Amino acid sequence: MENYFFKQWIAVVGSLLIISTPTYATTDVAGIMLEDSVKLAHAELKLNGAGIRTKAFFKIYVAALYQSEKKTTASEVIAAPGPKRLSLTMLREVNSDTLSQALLDGLNNNCTTEEKVQLFNQMLAVGQIFGTYRTIKANDVMTLDWVPGVGTIIQLNGKRLGEPLPDSGFYAALLKIWLGEKPADKTLKQQLLGHAEQSGAAKGT
Repeated sequence: MENYFFKQWIAVVGSLLIISTPTYATTDVAGIMLEDSVKLAHAELKLNGAGIRTKAFFKIYVAALYQSEKKTTASEVIAAPGPKRLSLTMLREVNSDTLSQALLDGLNNNCTTEEKVQLFNQMLAVGQIFGTYRTIKANDVMTLDWVPGVGTIIQLNGKRLGEPLPDSGFYAALLKIWLGEKPADKTLKQQLLGHAEQSGAAKGT
């Protein structure tokens, strides 16, 4: 009899755990599960858009843009106040030199000469950060966060790389790599802004 009640008790407790376990809405892009919202600096950020960065038919990474309110133009995204996050989930191994050069090319293509002079030290700091890693592997996650009052925070798999970069203009310049007049990938730009269907995307919980 005691054994019966014990089993019943375990079943009830188990069902309570199942009921109380929260479910999180997710979006599947190329097999990468992206949360539809994330917490950053005590704020809840919504998934603005996501897509795949491709180059010469190769899928390089899944990019996802988060902010407090969804925006549909690059200027609105850049001007929006509050914390922001751009995450890059690698789909293949990439040499860190290749990735850092791609970022520098994106900055050069989308920043004025005056902006590049103003942001030179922070651009140099990013180069030094990438210099500490030889490769970034498939499924590694890099996040580029903007936290007001702190700066741009770069993390790899949750580990902060270097010190925060305080100039808000630098984070705006980073966003222009993907959202500027000469974006790294035109289709991806539209996906990040929520205009185009996310490649291979599927909703789930």
